[in-house]
Amino acid sequence: MPRTYTHDPDHDYGPTRTQQRRDALAVLALANQLVELPPSKLAKLELPEDVEREIATTRRITAHIARKRQLAFLAKVMRRHDNSVFDGVRAALGENRDRQRQETAAMHRLEALRDRLLTDPDNAMSDVIAQYPSVDRQHLRSLVRQAKIEKDGNKPPRAYREIYQLLKDLASSSDADDTIADEGDVDGMEENED
Repeated sequence: MPRTYTHDPDHDYGPTRTQQRRDALAVLALANQLVELPPSKLAKLELPEDVEREIATTRRITAHIARKRQLAFLAKVMRRHDNSVFDGVRAALGENRDRQRQETAAMHRLEALRDRLLTDPDNAMSDVIAQYPSVDRQHLRSLVRQAKIEKDGNKPPRAYREIYQLLKDLASSSDADDTIADEGDVDGMEENED
């Protein structure tokens, strides 16, 4: 008997096969992300017990095809649960990605500043002093001189690395000071509201 479809516009046929496939691939990608996470970060996520068990099993498998098959099974186990169970996990993974992007961008900015210190020391030094007034100028200048000597002499870049570490420490202390100042502003605003 041929299948008949209603012409009722309010009839819900459910998701299309294409949409079902997209959803399944999204769950597979999430499963892959969970398997690749370090155990310390995975422990912080709230996952169902059977999913945690399958993640542990998938991690133990090293053969490529067997691992791929086990990953597909993990995704199947995850699809048995409601989507809302993994909303917190998706949010946490998204926050991790955003944080990693921010940290990477900050690292690139510091590396560019370090390179500017070596190529154009006068202008870069004034920028560093303006941005980080607490910097030990004499120590930074000596590190820049030492890094140039090391580079010209084809020696290991010890001072070059020290400049980056110094800039990183300055940036982190500056961020901490900004956070404390912001909290102080909030406290001051609350006092003014009373």
